[in-house]
Order: sequence, then structure tokens, then C-alpha cells
Amino acid sequence: MARIYLAEAHRVGDTVALEDAAFRHVARVLRMRVGDQLTVFNGKGSEFTARITQIERHAAHITLEAQREGNTESPLHSTLLQAVGKGERMDWALQKATELGISAIQPVLTARCNVKLDTERWAKKQAHWQGVLIAACEQSGRLRIPDLHPVARLDAVLNLCEAALRLVLAPQSGSAPIDAVSAIDSVALLVGPEGGLNEQEIQRAEAAGFRSWQIGPRTLRTETAPMVALALLQQRFGDYGPPSV
Repeated sequence: MARIYLAEAHRVGDTVALEDAAFRHVARVLRMRVGDQLTVFNGKGSEFTARITQIERHAAHITLEAQREGNTESPLHSTLLQAVGKGERMDWALQKATELGISAIQPVLTARCNVKLDTERWAKKQAHWQGVLIAACEQSGRLRIPDLHPVARLDAVLNLCEAALRLVLAPQSGSAPIDAVSAIDSVALLVGPEGGLNEQEIQRAEAAGFRSWQIGPRTLRTETAPMVALALLQQRFGDYGPPSV
């Protein structure tokens, strides 16, 4: 059954208009018709079965028929501080982090970030990233869309992190700090750009309470590193079970 995001979905019995992106997907890509069923979620924890009641040339309406129960959110509240990468690399990092249950995303600018945009283009980039998160939630069955914070300089957000465990991926650190932690309910993960964080940035992160973490013997790309780290964190503290034998 098709699954779409609709912020206006609140109560059973409501008839609501599909937003532009949802309308294009339902009417033009899936070619659904009046009477067809679909699943709708509002990004705030509620999900409904719905039925298409009207389709016009540029609009469609659905009626919410029943609320569905479910819980796909991780008990581990995780925040990703992701250095802004170019093009698809950033999209990939945000998409996979969402699939893996990230709670909040803070895009950061670091010394080696190669992305420089004016205010208007940053706004467009932010809207694009929000679309990436929504699409990842539609695909993965999540009921809540991760919080996406505005782009900020790394130094401006380091001291704002209050997670029980704060980690900075540092390929040369040689440490494994999650092995010594028994249980936590929140984590913040800092990942550098294509060229990595410089020594001063790592030191400032450590001064703000972050612990350096090397997650393996090989250096991972900026879009691969958060995916691997979040999977390990979910297995250790979240809703992924131990590997089966």
C-alpha cells in the first residue's frame, strides 16, 4: 500500500487535500484512482489508512478512515552533527541516518567544508534536505520526521549538545568508547566532511565533552561513516538486536 506524508492528517473522518508532492506521486507516478486506499502519516507520530475520494487535474482529496497503531521510533534519542558535504553525499548521509532512526540532524560547517552558498541558496538546500527526510520516512515506515536544524558553524553548536554520550568520529584515535558504556538514552554523533575534521576541531569537540571514536581500521567516506556508526549505536543502545548466530 502506498505510504505518504501529509502534515494535515489529524483525525479519523477528516477529508484533506494532498500536498503538491504527494499529489504528483499518487496521481501521476502511481496512477491511483478514486476509491484506492493508501497509508498516511503526519510526521508527529500518527498514521492512518485513507481512501482517495476525489481526483482533479491538479488536486486530490482523501478521507482518513482508521488510525493505525505502531511504533517505529528508537528508544535511543540520537543527534547527528553532520558536516555539510557536496550534492548526493549529503543527501545519502541524511537519508540513511533517517532510515536508521536518527532523532535530530544538525548540519554543520567546518574548516574543510567545500560548500559555500548565499542565504537564499542555503534556504533552498534546507528545503531539499527536508524532502530527503520525508521521503526516507515514507519508505522506512517511520512515524516521526527527524528535527532538521538550520546550518550552523561547528563552534556555535558544540556546547549546546546535552546528550548522555557525545562522540566525534576520528579515524586515527584508536579508541572504542561505546564498549565501556552500559546504558544510555541519548547520543550525539559528530561526523566531519570529505577532508575530515582538523586537529583543532577535534580538540574543541573533546573540550566540549565529545569522546573520539575510531569505528574500524579503514577510513570511511563522510556519507558512509554515520551509517556505520548509527547502526552500531542502535545495536548497542537502541532497537537493533544482537547479531544472530
